[in-house]
Order: sequence, then structure tokens, then C-alpha cells
Amino acid sequence: MAKREEENTITLLGNQNTKYADNYAPEVLETFLNKHPDNDYFVKFNCPEFTSLCPITGQPDFANIIISYVPAQKMVESKSLKLYLFSFRNHGDFHEDCVNIIMKDLIRLMEPKYIEVWGKFTPRGGISIDPYCNYGMPGTKWEEVARDRLFHHDMYPERVDNR
Repeated sequence: MAKREEENTITLLGNQNTKYADNYAPEVLETFLNKHPDNDYFVKFNCPEFTSLCPITGQPDFANIIISYVPAQKMVESKSLKLYLFSFRNHGDFHEDCVNIIMKDLIRLMEPKYIEVWGKFTPRGGISIDPYCNYGMPGTKWEEVARDRLFHHDMYPERVDNR
């Protein structure tokens, strides 16, 4: 029964008639069941071609969006995540808003044990902005992990070669 439920929730993977949303579309996100909910492990997505629009000037903003999460019962399907991130292409919001919106949408979707979203935006006007946000499930060890990672997330910044 669980396998059939899982298969019915994924409609985009393998679909040759994929439609790309032209504005913010959280409804495209899909999940599947985590086959290892008792294991704590990270799943990491790297989206080096993220784009959104400045809400003031309408100019494009480019970023590498990194999403890391520890799944509980559900996991996000990667093609739906790609389509969701693509839907920001014509969406106007500040960098900080984009990463928080992404995180909150994924929390609502999956209810993960832990999640973090880091946006590494390319410079415009001589400055880059790298907003970071995270969440740990309240009342669990992941709440403390989130606090610790927030306090220390950028103590040893990596070298960024794509900007």
C-alpha cells in the first residue's frame, strides 16, 4: 500500500510534458516516502543556476542555492524541486526573502528533522549577499543543531569560484 501511495504522489518524474511555471509556484513540489526514517542523514541539493528578480529594479539576480536537510518521513522529489526553484525566475523578492521562502515551503512540504538553505548570490554593484537560514524540529536534538549551525555557519567560509 505504501508503495502505491508513493508512486501516486510523484507525477513529474519521467513526464515528457513538463510545464515550467513562469512565476513562484510552490504547488509543483512533490514528495516521496523516506525508506530510512530511523536513520539521520543529510540530503544536499546544489542549484548553481538560481535566478530571481530584484523587487525594486526588476534586474535579474543570480545565485547558487544550497539546500541541506535531514529527512523525517517525507523527502522532496528532485525534479519537482528543480521546477520549483525555476519558478523564482520571474519572482521579485530580496535575496534574504528568497532563501526564507524556500526553507519555509520545504518545511511545510516535508516536515524535516533539520533543514538549511544558503543563497550565494553573485555580486551586483560590487557586493555579494549570502543569506543563510535554518530550522531544527522543535523539541528534538535538531533544534539544538540548528542553533549551533546558525551561530557557526560561516566561521570557515569556503572559496567561491563561480563569481
